[in-house]
Amino acid sequence: MSAEALRELRGSSILHVDMDAFFVSVELRTRPELKGKPVIVGYPGERSVVLSASYEARKFGVKSAMPMALAARMCPAAVIIEPRHKLYYEVSGQIMAIFGSITDLVEPLSVDEAFLDVGGAIRRLGPPREIGALIRRRVSAELGITASVGIAASKFVAKIASTRCKPDGLLLIAPEETVPYLHTLPVNALWGVGAKTVEVLARMGIRTVADVAATPLPSLRKILGATGEHVHRLSWGIDPRPVTPVRLEKSIGAEETFAVDTTDAALLHRELLRLSHRTAGRLRSAGMHARTVALKLRYADFSTITRSRTVSTPLDSAQLLYGVAVQLLDSVGDRPMAVRLIGIRAEQLEEAAQAPLQLSLDRRDDNWRAAEQALDKVTRKFGASSVLPARLLDPSPGTD
Repeated sequence: MSAEALRELRGSSILHVDMDAFFVSVELRTRPELKGKPVIVGYPGERSVVLSASYEARKFGVKSAMPMALAARMCPAAVIIEPRHKLYYEVSGQIMAIFGSITDLVEPLSVDEAFLDVGGAIRRLGPPREIGALIRRRVSAELGITASVGIAASKFVAKIASTRCKPDGLLLIAPEETVPYLHTLPVNALWGVGAKTVEVLARMGIRTVADVAATPLPSLRKILGATGEHVHRLSWGIDPRPVTPVRLEKSIGAEETFAVDTTDAALLHRELLRLSHRTAGRLRSAGMHARTVALKLRYADFSTITRSRTVSTPLDSAQLLYGVAVQLLDSVGDRPMAVRLIGIRAEQLEEAAQAPLQLSLDRRDDNWRAAEQALDKVTRKFGASSVLPARLLDPSPGTD
């Protein structure tokens, strides 16, 4: 392969690979009789949300994050399957292993999608289109699910390509085709342009990517502020960001939606303790410490508020997380209505090995840390519910 031919092929060497209806596809491997039927993965409870929907269910308007009650009304014939998260993470690991065998430049975005830069694999495996086809064949043969692959000169355009060829497709947008292709799309195809931005732009007569590209940059800045320049660059296919192989989690957390909206402060505190233990366990498992603790509250009318606090020394202890979370909850003051959801997140993460050791004159902090580390060992051996803080044990009937 000549240097010129190689340089030309490397001009479109960014792949976005995305599994099709991932959770559903994994479930259908063991339930092939459901193929071609509307299937929803999610808990059947009234207050749960759709985690994944087959393309047959999507024809009825069902989509991810939709309330399950609404999805059931829209598609009453759908088969509902409760999720098996451990299995999905196992399959995700196998997906990423396939990507890693193609190139070292893999940037995971979630459990079932990633950007790949295959420029360094072209001599070994062929042009990017052939590499994309190879990945799809391997995912199908080895994992029994399907993937869609978008190929382009940039991450933004590769992502658009994979979305436009779903399900089970492959689309390459060459550099010379990029701008003409983008200019055929609606404005919401641009990253960062959500429903509200679409409304603002529509009032100015801007409805397509071509309209954005034709709008003078000063006008876009006036309409959208700092986002205007970002949107204008994307409208011309400009996205210089490289594929970044190492992508640390920005935050770790957990949240819980109550079966019944609650005003019970004791219940809120109890759930915060449970979520603190879940979050701290994930922090320690990932070898991370957090500098910021954030609280999330969603009220009965779905309005949501957040509060956060940065601590002087990074932490990974549930008791310390809980202490900050309670302070944040107290800072909210009188709640205007019942609470539907409560959550906690550990943010500003850094590797535990790089974080300063948290020393305290209060021996209880060290005692809690030692107890939680012991709890980690028991959990790994016997399961997450084998040992719990006494406050989280369900009270026996007749007890106070």
